[in-house]
Amino acid sequence: MTLATVTGLLCRRNSIELKKEADSLFQGMGMSLSTAVKLFVRKAVDIRAIPFPVSASNAFIGQGYTPDDITALFETAVKEEIAQHQKNGVPVAKYDSVRKQAYLEYADGKREYTSA
Repeated sequence: MTLATVTGLLCRRNSIELKKEADSLFQGMGMSLSTAVKLFVRKAVDIRAIPFPVSASNAFIGQGYTPDDITALFETAVKEEIAQHQKNGVPVAKYDSVRKQAYLEYADGKREYTSA
């Protein structure tokens, strides 16, 4: 699933009015809704967290989605980001649960484990 597909899915599941508001907002910033979603995903991957506080006061986030839907969307976005890094020859940080150790995996499959 491409990021464009994820963006389309997000837009189809939300109201048309919300999509219009988002399009207008991001166009005013000089970007498309798709670019805004890419920025969100990039930031989330970089910091390995949702890049804003989530609390009961903004519980509307994800409304209309099941927890499994949200998990699937994020997993897909992260997998696509990792694939892009590998394609560009950028090492990807991973964790070996057997060795209980973090490592960098290079495009050629070589692993460089961290020293404890």
